[in-house]
Amino acid sequence: MTSEKSELRLAEHLDARGALSPKGAAALVAAVERASAAAAAAECADLLAFATSALRDATNSAEVLADVRDRTGVALQVLPGEDEARYTFLAVRRWYGWSAGRLLVLDIGGGSLELAVGLDELPAVAESLPLGAGRLTRERFSSDPPSRREIEELRDWLDDQLAPVARRLRRAGTPDLAVGTSKTFRSLARLTGAAPSSAGPRARRVLTDVGLRQLAAFVTRMSSEDLAALEGVSASRAHQLAAGALVAEAAMRALRVTQLEMCPGR
Repeated sequence: MTSEKSELRLAEHLDARGALSPKGAAALVAAVERASAAAAAAECADLLAFATSALRDATNSAEVLADVRDRTGVALQVLPGEDEARYTFLAVRRWYGWSAGRLLVLDIGGGSLELAVGLDELPAVAESLPLGAGRLTRERFSSDPPSRREIEELRDWLDDQLAPVARRLRRAGTPDLAVGTSKTFRSLARLTGAAPSSAGPRARRVLTDVGLRQLAAFVTRMSSEDLAALEGVSASRAHQLAAGALVAEAAMRALRVTQLEMCPGR
């Protein structure tokens, strides 16, 4: 019926102690106020408000949630990581239908990476890892562009983090269709030659492992300012594209996936 979006990137507002900064908390309150007003204008009978990775991991999560409730009247519920993976999978299943068979779904957010696989509406295995593009940019890179040493260290570390999770997902069976969701995957696909958004949601868009490896070698050497000038890359997300590419590359490698189809519905 309607859509009200605010780009917060809260994972980038976590300080050295893992607490959400006052600036991030203020932006969250403002976004909740706008969303609540939009719901009221649409005469919604029930309001379901959820927060994901950044608030899930923030050391001051309880204080921030209480402040949001006091100032807006909205009680945010923190969505567990596995539930986030399950609901993303459900959205993909609803888009592709039962004929898609066993689905493997990957979603790269700002704070976390969600992975899920299954034959039904809900996945047989659902995992959430703190491997979001914004989080890793903040925690693992000290320069723009990152140094070669930081890139190689992150690659090795990602392989170690993903190995046990990938084994659990592979045991659930070989997927008939592997799907990537989120803005990060769509940007990566666009940069490897996928159709632009102007082609419409029904245009088939894919990201291959070969294309991604070539792209990762390219974007990890570019500054965020130069990346922002590329078609398909938003200025607000350019700085985390290198980390996002490395996460996508590592996930596809760990899961032995050679191609991901982009889901337009997510």
